[in-house]
Amino acid sequence: MKRISSLFAVALLSGATTLGAYKLVFDNDKPSSALSIAPSSLYSKNVNFTGPESVDFTAAADEAVHIVVHVKNVSYGSSDPYMNYMYGYRGGQQPAQVGTGSGVIITQDGYIVTNNHVVENASELEVTLNNNKTYKAKLVGTDSKMDIALLKVDTKDKLPYATFGNSDDLKVGEWVLAVGNPYNLTSTVTAGIVSAKARNLSKDGLQSFIQTDAAVNPGNSGGALVNTKGQLIGINTMISSTTGSYVGYSFAVPSNITRKIIEDLMEYGNVQRGTLGVKGGELNSNASKELGINETQGFYVSSVVADSGAKKAGIKEGDIIVKIDDKTVNSFAELNAAIITKRPNDVVKVAVKRDGKLITLPVQLSKNEINSFVYSGLEFEDLTAAEKKAYKTSYGVKIKEITDENYMPYYDELKGGIILSIGNVKAKDIDTVSELLSKKNPNQRVRVEMISKSGELIRFIM
Repeated sequence: MKRISSLFAVALLSGATTLGAYKLVFDNDKPSSALSIAPSSLYSKNVNFTGPESVDFTAAADEAVHIVVHVKNVSYGSSDPYMNYMYGYRGGQQPAQVGTGSGVIITQDGYIVTNNHVVENASELEVTLNNNKTYKAKLVGTDSKMDIALLKVDTKDKLPYATFGNSDDLKVGEWVLAVGNPYNLTSTVTAGIVSAKARNLSKDGLQSFIQTDAAVNPGNSGGALVNTKGQLIGINTMISSTTGSYVGYSFAVPSNITRKIIEDLMEYGNVQRGTLGVKGGELNSNASKELGINETQGFYVSSVVADSGAKKAGIKEGDIIVKIDDKTVNSFAELNAAIITKRPNDVVKVAVKRDGKLITLPVQLSKNEINSFVYSGLEFEDLTAAEKKAYKTSYGVKIKEITDENYMPYYDELKGGIILSIGNVKAKDIDTVSELLSKKNPNQRVRVEMISKSGELIRFIM
């Protein structure tokens, strides 16, 4: 889909991928939820601040520094990553590489949320609390597309933990605090305002960030963005910079999206993303002029996917989506923000403008036809029916993309290959592969069977 608006460059803050399974219940209305969720009545929508002098940040800061942890990622590389990947060649092992970031404790028994890129390719993970206690951590699951990862530490202590606020209630101009460990400076708190909501910084339009002007730097990744009540309303993720250091804007994954991702990882082992089933683009003056319409806001539907929820509900080409449930849609990012917290089979109310009339249609979301999963710099995706027929196989996952620069010299050899089995277990689909690789120790070698793009059967050690 053609992007109508341009994006500026962003830099990740630190230096991920694996999946696991554990059930957790998230419910705003049920006090028995495994997470601490702030009642909506505690989150005022009508707060007016005349300036920073009218706000007391001390209580929120005092609470937040105890729920934010320092995360250390220890990884080991080999002299030739391609040989190691394709043939199990161990070569000369390089010294351990250490990366650091932040994380947020979300349950008193030791579950911690951080960024996917903070824990990427980790052989060992270590977490240090604000009281200087250190624990070994294990990776439960990740979502590389939204840059969220879930860790667990084993402890008999009851840990301080975050209370989730409702990120949908955030207002542009509202004061927030960013808490993390930039440059290994522990328990650092900075203040700023919400500069924008539903920022999309990815080519696929999947992401929907909170933009703030709170100062964050390398090491802040995975830390907490909290409101003035100390409630968690985001996980700090990116900065806008050409140098890698803070120059004005930072971005956070909204708390509502974070909660949904965590629930999916624990219950299903991967992220369950529902899809509306429409293609098109966001409107502006130029786009509307080209289309010959007067509307300059909303999402213009250029086509509807066959057999999708949108098709079955009656959404048509030429419709302009202006609202989903109670959320206004003025752009693709806002459309995505309204859908990303939903799951397949959820029903949403889609308001569309058609021939000058406003129509509301209930749409049951369908599951994405193609699921993808990233592991150690390689992105896999499910095979389409046509690809299964072409390769004469009823199962397998395809190497869709290579994101690790170490593999770039071998890009053509790797991209497009079909993984058939991992460790003598059939690679039936993305769900199977994500579960297998999530249980694999980073230093563990497994036997992989693959069909190359040319149809050659290859066996190697990964």
